[in-house]
Amino acid sequence: MNRLRIYNATIVTPRGNSALAGSDMANVERLPGSEVVVEDGIITHVGPSRGDLGSGTDIDARGRVVMPGIVDSHTHLVFGGWRPEEFGWRLRGDSYMSIMNRGGGIVNTMKATRAATRDELTHKTLALLRRMAAMGVTTVEGKSGYGLDLDTELLQLQVMADINAMPENPVDIAATFLGAHAVPPEWAGNPDGYIDFIISEVLPQVKNRNLAHSCDIFCEKGVFTVEQSRRLLTAARDIGFSLKIHADEIVTTGGAELSAELGALSADHLLHASDEGIDAMARAGVVATLLPLTAFTLREPYARARRMIDSGCAVALATDLNPGSCCSGSIPLTFALACIYMNMSVEEAITAMTLNGAAAIGRAGMIGSIEPGKQGDMVILDADTPDFLPYFTGMNIAAVTIRAGRVVYDATGDSIYLNS
Repeated sequence: MNRLRIYNATIVTPRGNSALAGSDMANVERLPGSEVVVEDGIITHVGPSRGDLGSGTDIDARGRVVMPGIVDSHTHLVFGGWRPEEFGWRLRGDSYMSIMNRGGGIVNTMKATRAATRDELTHKTLALLRRMAAMGVTTVEGKSGYGLDLDTELLQLQVMADINAMPENPVDIAATFLGAHAVPPEWAGNPDGYIDFIISEVLPQVKNRNLAHSCDIFCEKGVFTVEQSRRLLTAARDIGFSLKIHADEIVTTGGAELSAELGALSADHLLHASDEGIDAMARAGVVATLLPLTAFTLREPYARARRMIDSGCAVALATDLNPGSCCSGSIPLTFALACIYMNMSVEEAITAMTLNGAAAIGRAGMIGSIEPGKQGDMVILDADTPDFLPYFTGMNIAAVTIRAGRVVYDATGDSIYLNS
């Protein structure tokens, strides 16, 4: 049996097997002087120290915070190429949609991803995962959507499956199929035909090969309409996919309302979600996944997190790491923006990046909190209170990252606190 014991810890965690909504998001326990024991990857004890347990690995947290591993529940981490020139265009004032309309944006990355080899995509994705682990991430959602054809969409998802099978992989990937990310050039002017193609040709293969648990679509003006989104997501649900939706990012389209209608796991972005859409998500139990880094890089207003929480929504926070609109996976900056500009408390932000992030990918019963029976995914902070998370604005304070009871990142040698 493999055993890990972390003692002399201040355990900071939400609790539960489903998303916490509304005022319950602030229900984060702080347990000073505690320990957590992980046996064969599963948490078996949380509470007062039981002393030396014999053989195994012991970590003295020295009073520092131990919290659940971060769940980054919205990323596009498998892609070819980069798009720094488009970032410069946006700095000069070009809009996201104007860049997309002249051949940039998603189609630009599509071309690079179609040209990339399996090995190239795998190497690049592993490098990104190592950076994520260094910020306390233990699970990440990864979307396809840069192939926009059968072969490359399957390749993106297969790369994620390959990495999940690697013993050295530091971060678990929850794969989402996002074939409806944009209309590819070969289907220009025929988005309905492309949706038909995805439903008849691609979805069944993704399902039969067990390459993704969820299906997503970019429901947005100039991309896919609410009706096209309803048609694809209904077909996906009918063959067993959980549903996610890019909703109301650029303009108000009714994507939030659609997510509630279909019972989606999450609706994501939501910068322009209507009051009616927010209330509908709250009633339906849809997780509102907010992506403040994208609003920051696009210089757009932030999603109305306070309105959502006060309306009874369950809010998650994620990075939206991608090569275009948000080439950042910064957990520290995400946390700071949520607290400073979106009026979320430290406790609400912790819940949003752990248990609610897990719920947004359908895994709240497995990860997202430090409780017996859950997987031993944790991060030891280089601080004795979680209040340092927004206070050290944009600075990483993850000292040790642990996935399934195994240390996958250790920066205690550079610690400000742990060695003091």
